[in-house]
Amino acid sequence: MASGMAERERWRPGVGLCLLVAFLAWGMMVPSLAQQPVAQQPMEGRPDVRVIIDVSGSMKDNDPDQLSASALELLVSLLPGGVSAGVWTFGERVENPLPLGEVNAAWRERALALPPELVNYQQFTDIESAIREAAAPEANGWRHLVLLTDGMIDLPSSRGAKPAIDMASREALVGELASSLANQGVAVHGIAFSDQADLSLVERLSQITGGLSSTAENPESLLGAFLDIVERIFPDDQVPIEEGRFVIDPGVESFSALLFHEPGGEPLRLVAPDGSIYLAEDRPENVRWQVEPRFDLIRVPDPDPGEWRLEGVLGEDSRVSVISPLTLRTRHLPATLYLGFPVPVEVWIEEEGELLAEGLEHLSISVELRDMQGDIQASLQLAKDNGRFVGELPAPALTGNARLVIRAEGEGFHRQRIQAVNVLPAIGALHDPDAGRVVLAAEHPHLDTSNTELWGELAGEVIPAEAISSRRWHLPLPELDASVSQPLMLNARIRRDGETREVRLPRLILNPEGDTHLGLANMSGPTLGGERLQDAPEREEAPPPAMIEAADRFMAMVNAIPRRAMELWEEGRPGLTRLAQKYGRDPFVWAISAFCLLLVVVWLFIRRLRRPPRITRREEPHV
Repeated sequence: MASGMAERERWRPGVGLCLLVAFLAWGMMVPSLAQQPVAQQPMEGRPDVRVIIDVSGSMKDNDPDQLSASALELLVSLLPGGVSAGVWTFGERVENPLPLGEVNAAWRERALALPPELVNYQQFTDIESAIREAAAPEANGWRHLVLLTDGMIDLPSSRGAKPAIDMASREALVGELASSLANQGVAVHGIAFSDQADLSLVERLSQITGGLSSTAENPESLLGAFLDIVERIFPDDQVPIEEGRFVIDPGVESFSALLFHEPGGEPLRLVAPDGSIYLAEDRPENVRWQVEPRFDLIRVPDPDPGEWRLEGVLGEDSRVSVISPLTLRTRHLPATLYLGFPVPVEVWIEEEGELLAEGLEHLSISVELRDMQGDIQASLQLAKDNGRFVGELPAPALTGNARLVIRAEGEGFHRQRIQAVNVLPAIGALHDPDAGRVVLAAEHPHLDTSNTELWGELAGEVIPAEAISSRRWHLPLPELDASVSQPLMLNARIRRDGETREVRLPRLILNPEGDTHLGLANMSGPTLGGERLQDAPEREEAPPPAMIEAADRFMAMVNAIPRRAMELWEEGRPGLTRLAQKYGRDPFVWAISAFCLLLVVVWLFIRRLRRPPRITRREEPHV
């Protein structure tokens, strides 16, 4: 023990793939990352990673500069043999351009030829079929599905009446399929590319299967989302970076640095404890250094112990992971936390895979819950207990994405582990103004109407909630002034494990669109949030399928007009002039032109009707 401890931009789906590939490669550089899977996962084998990319037509509008080529080179060079990975794409149909299989020479060759497959855009969005097909192949270990989408379920009208078929597919996903996937050891991690995505669906799938969910509004947030997912699949030991400095203790066998930076910034420099300066183009032969527009990836084997220094402007999510005989281990940390419920934490140190129970006198371990801005929402110093460190982190107070940061500090020993989490309300609440009530649904898996009693407080009046099913309640409201927004205070009395406790839930704002705002909150949760998407009263009836298909065929013809016009122009202006002289006075031509213009107007109107309702990220509740 003594020796061991001495500005928002538009971008394309290819960016998502390349970043995920880069992070996977970074993780795979550390062989020990595949050790110690979480408690619910099969203990044998390594996790599969199956990326599912939306290539529906709307994704074409989210197109930035292509970065997939450099990422695929990184994947081919760094992904070790024996790891299973694959890529699926989906729109109206599901394709598997990079089949799942053991990484070998043939797989690497196919990976290098992948980028053209990511721009074969399709018209519709069949998320259910994509998840079913990607999850189907068997695996030796846990299966992790990474879903990237910018839209909602949108099936072709040839399969049935809309929107009924879309709603049925969504219900099948969050109903039978999600639970079945969880039982099979399949975790779904969802990333929503835009505010038009069905975020409630993404959240619900992740919640049920033990995955993560997030929105990626720009390339920076996409970087963080992929980093969070990879660290959940392949948890690793890290050393803290403070003001560009990090300490490597004598037991470290190698370290890998993932360093974020702005595109076009000054090259980064790595300074060793002896003052040696490493550059991407000037470094020892055994140091691997990959340079990408938004990050550098460095691996240093057999590093000198002592303080290392990074020179240059680093992004906030930069990481330095290490391989060492001493490793930080934790009991399974859930991917979803709930408001009002504390988080039990258990941490220990292993040496060469064995529990280290002696020589811990100078070791302290703490845990923090930080929001995505890095602000600490809760913290705890763990207590020693028979060679382990245990405690209960205070309940989170804000919903959204967050990170658990576990730090171990001792004499010449510095380690940390970061695990991303989603924080949801334990009880979701949604105002139903047409029915004059608030609908409540249990989000926490251990709450139901048999052990939970709910009531609200509105303008000093206590209103008890009435159970309507095993996990639902409704709370009748008095007549309200629709022009005034006002807070409804919600409370719960919970009986679990022989104890009864009362929890104050985040307040719900009634009539948030009113002229007078008395507070702000939205705590519908993914269950009720999804129902709100399907049952929104303002959503108009979809146009007839025949009209939609006719308009789509017409727009295909219209889209070809610019190309044909260019061909005519290339054939020469005289040709265009002759056409104008020949047909310019023909009334039939003018009638056809007017009819085409009318069809364009009709198609634009239909497109507006078909556009899914805008979904905004829920605001943080007040507690």
